[in-house]
Amino acid sequence: MSPHELFNVAEDVRYLAPEQLSGFEDAFKSWQDAARSNKSVLARQRLHLIFQLLRHTGARLGEILSLDDRTAFDRDRSMVRIKGRNAVREVPIPEEFCEAATNVLDSPMGCGLRGEFFKVDPGYLRRTCYERGRECGLPKELANPRVLRNTRAVEMLRNGVPLAVVKEVLGQSSLDLAAGFQQFTSQDVTSIVRLAQEDMRKRTSARNSFIGHVERIVTDTVMAEVIMRTRSNIEISSIITMASVQSMHLGKGSPVVATIKAPLVDVVACGQDAVGSARNRLRATILRVLESPAVSEVTGRLADGTEVCALISGEASKRMGLQSGDEAEFWFKGLSVVLNTVQP
Repeated sequence: MSPHELFNVAEDVRYLAPEQLSGFEDAFKSWQDAARSNKSVLARQRLHLIFQLLRHTGARLGEILSLDDRTAFDRDRSMVRIKGRNAVREVPIPEEFCEAATNVLDSPMGCGLRGEFFKVDPGYLRRTCYERGRECGLPKELANPRVLRNTRAVEMLRNGVPLAVVKEVLGQSSLDLAAGFQQFTSQDVTSIVRLAQEDMRKRTSARNSFIGHVERIVTDTVMAEVIMRTRSNIEISSIITMASVQSMHLGKGSPVVATIKAPLVDVVACGQDAVGSARNRLRATILRVLESPAVSEVTGRLADGTEVCALISGEASKRMGLQSGDEAEFWFKGLSVVLNTVQP
């Protein structure tokens, strides 16, 4: 399972499950294909095309019915231009659907309605939706344009489209309005962080990784200290070159992942009188200690559940006598922290 699949939809938001949406689409297609007379073929093609636009764009019914079929479609880019309440937005649509839609508009029957193709009675369109929904077993409250809009929003979020982008596609004025489509329980948050950390571990040899945002940057002419803060309020300091800051376009609020290889992490037992220059000191509960004569692997868990790992000498491990459940601090210098930018 991917992180973007782990969210709930607000209870008051009605939307279709994938199998329900598929059944709804099939019912509309079968109804269109069953037309016999030229008049019936054109009427059903119009309503089917409107239904598909609602399904693929997540637009409001009024926005679709006000489209100018002469200028709305960009066939080369597979986009449809939708005039919203405050601005015109371009919404990507599947290439095959864009081609099929423009073929219908360019057909002899479609040309006869140029400039008027989408101007149908909204009540008639809604009634047609109810009838097709009944044919595929959908209740009336799920077979309407509003539910198609909600369904498209949830579908995009499930496929990893950021909430802010979904907001733009839907033409919503604020993230608050779109937030009802994507809600996380505390368990969801924990699972998402775990999955993200596991993905990072698969792409790097570093055993320790932290996801967060840049809080501040302290610079001189050559080097910079980048302080990041994780969602659970852990502060991590990294020392990198100014060239790296510039090449990664780092600034306050930039999303980053900090990684530290286990051999660069030291362990200090709580209560031990230790002196060191390590900027990063994270308190953790020891989970396990895998000892050997030469090197011991010490794994701890931070208060937020994040695991940290250190490789220390077998002699040092034996001297501290750490066991599962003990408290200790994991120390590492800012120069040991590698920063990676998070790609959208």
